[in-house]
Amino acid sequence: GGLRPFFWLFLLTFLLNAYFTPGSPGPLGTSLEGTSQGAVLTTRLALMVLTASLLTLTTSPIDLTDGIERLLKPLRKVKVPAHEVAMMMVIALRFLPLLAEEAERIKKAQMARGVDFEGGILKRLKNMVPILVPLFMSAFRKADLLSLAMEARCYRGGEGRTSFSELRFGLGDGLALATSGLLALVGTIW
Repeated sequence: GGLRPFFWLFLLTFLLNAYFTPGSPGPLGTSLEGTSQGAVLTTRLALMVLTASLLTLTTSPIDLTDGIERLLKPLRKVKVPAHEVAMMMVIALRFLPLLAEEAERIKKAQMARGVDFEGGILKRLKNMVPILVPLFMSAFRKADLLSLAMEARCYRGGEGRTSFSELRFGLGDGLALATSGLLALVGTIW
């Protein structure tokens, strides 16, 4: 489902940690500490992807931008442009599912052209190039189109921006924030 497009990223994270983290020798030239660290980091990465996907699928972009901007509002005192930072974060979160879909579409197109994604790890990694190059080109094209669309709508950041509705921090928000904080704490300790 939602994690499949990120399989190669997870595999690469695990393998790099398993093979390049020093420690007690393990199976196939890995280290036991590296294998453990790779499993933990891969799990954290998967949870981050799932959380970001859940957030972007259940919250409108405007609400997401407003919420992040409100959380970053205290940083305005040190001249951090809260609205621009919030907008960049929301755009990045919205691009993740699009990139995942695009990667899957490109992979299917490459398979139709005869690229074989089976075989050993090195062969699979080598065969990822026909996916990565078009994926980056597509990402740059989409970013350029987004830039043009924002310019056409005279987007100038947070200057003179008003809110249609004032956000209120309620009980549900507090529970969601506490749960997220607890999960982040558990993830940090674990």
